[in-house]
Amino acid sequence: MFKSKKLSKIKNIQHGFFNKIGGKSSGIYKSLNCGPGSKDKKNNIEKNLEIVRKKIGNNSKKIFLLHQIHSNKIIYLNNRKSLNRIRPKADAVITDQTKIPIGILTADCVPILLCDKKRKMIAAIHAGWKGAYKDILDKVIKFMINKGCKHSDITAAIGPSISVKNYEVKYDFQEKFLKKSKLNQKFFKKKNSKIYFNLIKYVYSKLKNSKIKNIESLNIDTYDNKNNFFSARRSIRLNQNDYGRNISIIMIK
Repeated sequence: MFKSKKLSKIKNIQHGFFNKIGGKSSGIYKSLNCGPGSKDKKNNIEKNLEIVRKKIGNNSKKIFLLHQIHSNKIIYLNNRKSLNRIRPKADAVITDQTKIPIGILTADCVPILLCDKKRKMIAAIHAGWKGAYKDILDKVIKFMINKGCKHSDITAAIGPSISVKNYEVKYDFQEKFLKKSKLNQKFFKKKNSKIYFNLIKYVYSKLKNSKIKNIESLNIDTYDNKNNFFSARRSIRLNQNDYGRNISIIMIK
């Protein structure tokens, strides 16, 4: 489990960015696969989620997860009854409730954990290129501000995700971003006639543009095998028919 130094300084907050070590799954899912959407045995996934929950806090509720759809849709958990929702389709979850761990699943996309230290409101965001492009970060932050948070009190931690050197994209992908703004050119790199996209830098800039100043990026590449994270792109390269999911989680004690 990896932690953000900045989030770790905030009282009464528990969080963690988990890699694939320490779980019960086997084969291509070895071992801490937390993705209900994978083809792994459901029993193993449940055991893995329980391992994660206990590491976050023994007195915590069941981890609240989303059915992620690469959108800009957000979910707000404002009471205990909302926990009864079974994996709603969305890509960000926000809450101010205690002992409710909220989680995001990734396998190269960017997980972002947010916390307002004074308002005691947290958020977990799944930002693949589609969600980031659709301004999910700005939408979450605006929602938090409307609920009484302040830009200056929000800390953002950008978790492990694919690095620019391993994120090759097509020409039409680049054109889509340049059509939105010519300034997006700075997030692309060309090498040996191939185009690469810096998703982490793009997400960082989105947070900056949303007036968040207190940002930490862990800069851990999920594609690099030595870091022990699940990676969709690496699985495709190895001709595997599926892949495990890493979990990133945050909770108010």
